[in-house]
Amino acid sequence: MKEYWTSLASLLGVLAFFQSIFQVIFPPELRFASLKFLNCVFNLFSSYCYFDITEIDGVNTNELYNAVQIYLSSSVSITGSRLSLTRALNSSVITFGLSNNDSIVDTFNGEMVLWEHVVTERQAQAFSWRPLPDERRGFTLRVRKKNKSLVLDSYLNYIMEKASEIRRQNQDRLLYTNSRGGSLDSRGHPWESVPFKHPSTFDTLAMDPAKKKEIMDDLKDFANGQLFYQKTGRAWKRGYLLYGPPGTGKSSMIAAMANYLSYDIYDLELTEVHNNSELRKLLMKTTSKSIIVIEDIDCSINLTNRKNNNNQSIKNYYDLEMRCGSGSVCGEDGGNSITLSGLLNFTDGLWSCCGSERIFVFTTNHIEKLDPALLRSGRMDMHVYMSYCSYAALMILLKNYLGYDETDLDDAVLKELEEVVLKAEMTPADVSEVLIKNRRDKEKAVRELLEALKIKAEENLKKEKNGNEVEEEEQEKRALESPKEGCELEEEDCGKGKEMGGKKNC
Repeated sequence: MKEYWTSLASLLGVLAFFQSIFQVIFPPELRFASLKFLNCVFNLFSSYCYFDITEIDGVNTNELYNAVQIYLSSSVSITGSRLSLTRALNSSVITFGLSNNDSIVDTFNGEMVLWEHVVTERQAQAFSWRPLPDERRGFTLRVRKKNKSLVLDSYLNYIMEKASEIRRQNQDRLLYTNSRGGSLDSRGHPWESVPFKHPSTFDTLAMDPAKKKEIMDDLKDFANGQLFYQKTGRAWKRGYLLYGPPGTGKSSMIAAMANYLSYDIYDLELTEVHNNSELRKLLMKTTSKSIIVIEDIDCSINLTNRKNNNNQSIKNYYDLEMRCGSGSVCGEDGGNSITLSGLLNFTDGLWSCCGSERIFVFTTNHIEKLDPALLRSGRMDMHVYMSYCSYAALMILLKNYLGYDETDLDDAVLKELEEVVLKAEMTPADVSEVLIKNRRDKEKAVRELLEALKIKAEENLKKEKNGNEVEEEEQEKRALESPKEGCELEEEDCGKGKEMGGKKNC
């Protein structure tokens, strides 16, 4: 045993001697040059080239690294054997990631590439104002040399777009509102946000199925129409006007649109915006893939139809705009001074194209009160009338609240519902309330609903009769008063003629 340790010590001594000789003969600079030369020889005969994507580029975070990490999560969950799990902020979805020092093969346009997640320990760093992580992370991409141009031109851009799409799908949608009085939040933004959890979808929306499909197809064409809008020279935006009686589902329609496209919602409160300049700044702070909503626009500010006003009102309108301009605060109380011109420029002017893939949605209960300039194509491209509950919408509500299909109801009941629903003119909100109150007893719910529809139909019939009688009485009064008014006008003309010394047959 002693001889064994003696031999081992002699061997270690010889190795230490040769190591010192090697360091003297081959200094670090020579060793580095030799390794570099061998690497060049290897690359010369190798058919692959490598790209390193580090997590931190200098002192800034590398967006490409984050994009690759998100992009690979869609493939790793299926093919990976060792996974890392993450959950992003404002997200309810757990995503999969490539584990440390693991690799995965991806395919793009029929060509295979290899991704490797490289994690190494970082050397002890001196004092720094921005301490770096203890680990150095990065991705190494191995591709064939003949596919190098394909990777640089198309593959990386594809990864960025795909990662953005995955990030938006995994992240919960947000509902924004402008800050009170135009104030800014702690980050200097004029918008405040909360998670958007509205469950409305087009499947649950009580609306005519044909009209619903038309809207869904239009939304899909818009979301996939980037090349079309670029080719035609139009800003990538679209406007929808939702109008109809209260309770017909205008807000639910907006929520369904947001859930269908996975867009955020910006609920713009015009009464908190002081002037046109502030309105433009709010527009500039909105993001792409969003829906900008102004609800009850006829009640927010004075945007009435100018054709319904007299000449003096029109003159005052333009005088006010001339005095206030487009950005100054005006008015008796120094409050809201948004003009129709400012709102038109907001929806269809030069400032409306400062972002892309945005939808403007206005809602109103009285479309006749809005100025025609606000309703034309290019501003409000699609007008959607949210009507009273139809038979098709009624069937959707019965399925939503009671789980009933047409086959679950008697033919006699269905026939009564179909005959009375249009005459009743009940909104989906009123029908929903009847079903909610009786949802524990489905048969009772149907009976109560049918009774409510019949009562409402009778009330509408009585109102219609009374309205016709009142209209006939007014017509008779006007017919009786018209001869008397004609005589009074003739007497007045005769009096004026005598005063002027004229000759008239009075």
